[in-house]
Amino acid sequence: MKTLLALALLPTLLTAEPSLPLVEAANKLVEQLDDTQKKIALFPFDSEERENWHYVPLNREGLRIDALNEKQNKSLTRLLASSLSAQGVTTAEQVIQLEAMLYERSNKAAFRDPGKYTVAIFGSPAIEKPWGWRFEGHHLSLNFTVASNQVTLTTPFFFGTNPAEVREGDLKGLRPLGKIEDAARALAEEIHGEGHHVRFTNEPPSEILTRQDRTAKALAREGVTYVELNEQHQKALLAVGQLIAANQRKEFLTLTAQDLAEGQFAWAGEFEKGEPHYFRIQTPKFLIEYANTQNGGNHAHLIWRDFQNDFGRDVLKEHLQHDH
Repeated sequence: MKTLLALALLPTLLTAEPSLPLVEAANKLVEQLDDTQKKIALFPFDSEERENWHYVPLNREGLRIDALNEKQNKSLTRLLASSLSAQGVTTAEQVIQLEAMLYERSNKAAFRDPGKYTVAIFGSPAIEKPWGWRFEGHHLSLNFTVASNQVTLTTPFFFGTNPAEVREGDLKGLRPLGKIEDAARALAEEIHGEGHHVRFTNEPPSEILTRQDRTAKALAREGVTYVELNEQHQKALLAVGQLIAANQRKEFLTLTAQDLAEGQFAWAGEFEKGEPHYFRIQTPKFLIEYANTQNGGNHAHLIWRDFQNDFGRDVLKEHLQHDH
């Protein structure tokens, strides 16, 4: 578990070693891979694998983290630090911590092996041409697309936590997505108490509704619209969205009040903490879904989708039209 221990040191590494520019960080990792590792980790940019994303416990394409040596692992942490905010790196590290905990509790069932998280690089990291990379495993899918070294797309990005709250053992009290859930619940309950129809059903869906679809489609317009909310509640909804966006670097993903102007906020299930529930923030451009319904309301999934631009589709189209 040397690799996992190195990942557990991510916050320390981030403090001691500042992030590198994204291209430089990616190339540094690639340079350290041997030929066999490169055959596993590197893909053409136009490979169908680039959009083959998952968050369930299966075997993935890409180079497993337990195949990295210490030097390579440090380069991976720098690449993550160059791609995510410090909060995002911490969230990713906590997701892997939870998987390691479940691995031990399941008598080391192979499907829960935390060494199965993989890194995949699509294309050649460079300023001149589009490229991308992915870090993925059970309950974690982080996808990055870079064009002209100016625009980086970070969707879809998925974090899952099982349990959503650790209730016993050394990690008791750990809630990687807890602040997001608490802020959304407080807002939904307050809005509901004032008579707005934010809750569209008492029975929450069993899962995020967009699942692992390669292309996300808009969901039904449910709940309360942004313009229906008073100024205080508008600010609170923006704060929920910004808590989620804060897992990404500000130069890659930001959220403003203008982004929510045509949006809706919807809740399903009970408002009491610990009860199964679901919420979403949807605008014409993007969708955020959060479902904490499995395991009696203690197993959470969070996803951010861009209807036109997941995997950088829209920006890449413009890039190709401009350059060709």
